[in-house]
Amino acid sequence: MKISCQNVWKFFGEESNRITALQDVNLGISDNEFITLVGASGCGKSTLLRTLAGLETHSMGDVLVDGQAIKGPGQDRAMVFQHYSLYPWLRVSENIRFCRQLSLHTQNRTSADVESASGRADALLKLMGLTTSAGAYPNTLSGGMQQRVAIARALMGKPPILLMDEPFGALDAQTREVMHDLILHVHRLERTTIVFVTHDVEEAIYLGHRVVLMAPRPGRIDSVYDVPLPAKREQDMKLSPEFTRLKRQLLDRIRETSGMKTDLEQLERLTQIAEEGSMP
Repeated sequence: MKISCQNVWKFFGEESNRITALQDVNLGISDNEFITLVGASGCGKSTLLRTLAGLETHSMGDVLVDGQAIKGPGQDRAMVFQHYSLYPWLRVSENIRFCRQLSLHTQNRTSADVESASGRADALLKLMGLTTSAGAYPNTLSGGMQQRVAIARALMGKPPILLMDEPFGALDAQTREVMHDLILHVHRLERTTIVFVTHDVEEAIYLGHRVVLMAPRPGRIDSVYDVPLPAKREQDMKLSPEFTRLKRQLLDRIRETSGMKTDLEQLERLTQIAEEGSMP
């Protein structure tokens, strides 16, 4: 499914004390594309993602999926948050099945539909490497395993669009690498359009077909970078000149748009003055 943001604005607060969270956002995302959003804190990444999910209402402009306006959450979009939000009283397999089976029962579907959903859950357990943990409760699992459950639950309804808000932010470096390769594998198999928010520039480059850099105060799209890597990613690509060059460009631009570069230059100057003043 294609996503289109056209002249999108988002305001918080009353007009006399209004904050512009998103300013004139224009972005097109193709079917089956993997887009990553990066930028300094306060640049509107999560607000934009929540708007795409239908969890936030934009103030001006158009947000469309396949030409249809987003008016709230829908079955064509699933969201994965940084915090897993699993049901602690349900086992892994039950967590994955719960929302889908509840939806089927409330829609008066047949037992065959429910059985088909159970087959989907079993396939996701295998895909996410959770088969041996199917009977475990969430509090017995590591953070990485819990996030696998959350992703499997989001994929249960076969959503064409998967929205991910810093889903690996709380994981250690080694687990993150495993999860990167896993979500890329899922993307290839499920052919899902993915929009992925992260603070980690390296993560953004490794996962994305394109990296969208947002700037703060107010939140807006500053620039969009095509990732010059093959479609099939491997961890060794992070050492390539193309990867390193793009990482440097993104980090420099984030510092510039957030004012961090100026702050660092002033700090270096103050340090130099202090050192010169202490010389005999």
